Amino acid sequence: MIIKNASVLKPNGKVEVANIHISGDKIAKIDTGEVSGENIIDGRGKFAVPGFVNAHTHASMTLLRSYSDDKALMDWLNKDIWPIEGKMTNCDIRAGAELAAVEMIKSGTTTFADMYGPNMEEVAQVVEKSGMRGVLCRGLIGIFGGDEKLATNVELFKNWHGAADGRIKVMFGPHAIYTCPPDFLKKVAKTAAELGAEIHIHMNETQDEINGCVKDYGKRPFEIVAETGLFEQGTLAAHCVYLSDNEIEIIKSKKIRVAHNPGSNMKLASGIAPVPRLLREKIIVGLGTDGASSNNNLDMLEEIRLAALLHKVDTLNPLEIPAFEAVKMATEYGAAAVGIENIGKLEAGYKADIVLFDMSGADWQPCYNPVSLMVYSANSSSVDTVIVDGKILMQNRELKTLDEEKIIAEFNACANRLTK
Repeated sequence: MIIKNASVLKPNGKVEVANIHISGDKIAKIDTGEVSGENIIDGRGKFAVPGFVNAHTHASMTLLRSYSDDKALMDWLNKDIWPIEGKMTNCDIRAGAELAAVEMIKSGTTTFADMYGPNMEEVAQVVEKSGMRGVLCRGLIGIFGGDEKLATNVELFKNWHGAADGRIKVMFGPHAIYTCPPDFLKKVAKTAAELGAEIHIHMNETQDEINGCVKDYGKRPFEIVAETGLFEQGTLAAHCVYLSDNEIEIIKSKKIRVAHNPGSNMKLASGIAPVPRLLREKIIVGLGTDGASSNNNLDMLEEIRLAALLHKVDTLNPLEIPAFEAVKMATEYGAAAVGIENIGKLEAGYKADIVLFDMSGADWQPCYNPVSLMVYSANSSSVDTVIVDGKILMQNRELKTLDEEKIIAEFNACANRLTK
């Protein structure tokens, strides 16, 4: 396959009209000049970027979009979200994940890191069918039935890690310090180490979470979790809104990767993560949407824009998080955050995970700088073509691996039954 004469975003941030040659699941080369052949995609008027990496989400939570809004995190979780999540069936989880896959592909996401309940095999099957990449873990609540839940994460790892031609990676997902006591985290750390698995965990999302940890254990979350050995496995830490100097040193020394969720943090009024400082400290920071009940969408282009804008107004510095840096948080840095090599750049030898934006719309005019236009002007509805592993998942806005109309009908049947 050759994408011909596209405006290609290079790893250095420059944009060049070029041809992207795809061989198997990888980019073989990027060059200029005339090309010919049968399997050619016309890239004229298209902006080619690496597929977006959603570094933290809860895919099947699409079922609860608009179910409970405008509440503080703990009220939202305890009174509304956790009770109804306890009623979800395998069918619900699959339907929610399928709708999430439709939404993510249509907005340019090719890889997502997902943490949810006991039915993650359903999500794995959706990843396999859709052609996306999935970094999956069982969300573990350790305060009751922890050992049984941990066993399901072990089974998920054994059955699905490396599956779907290597597009599925399985992590272990202890939810947070306020739901997973230190003794349980030690069990998770030991089990993950035995299997060679990494960790995905919520950390320091709210000030209340930190105050509760200090009250219960006499230390801040990163300090107490570090003592359990959990951070020795390779860790993706979601949120990281409130961090002490010592906690930042722990993040650096343990090489913890951060998933920044600006939309969710703003909607839940959790706070503003110190992302500019983390980036200056050479800490890997990717971007995530969080779940569709706390965001309320899975649109990574919106997260890119929010990341670029939020930290400018927070620091009163228009130079913070420039457009290309925000894009790297959703591509190159996001790939590093979820621990997948060879994605996140358009470069020879990298996986052919490519998104083509149609630049013919009004919001792309005039086209002085495609990167700036994509971040500050364009909508994800201009995503035209999505390729993962060299296979087309969407072309000309038409999904190739998923039946959108059928998925929406089945999804709404599940949602109506669940919330009846």
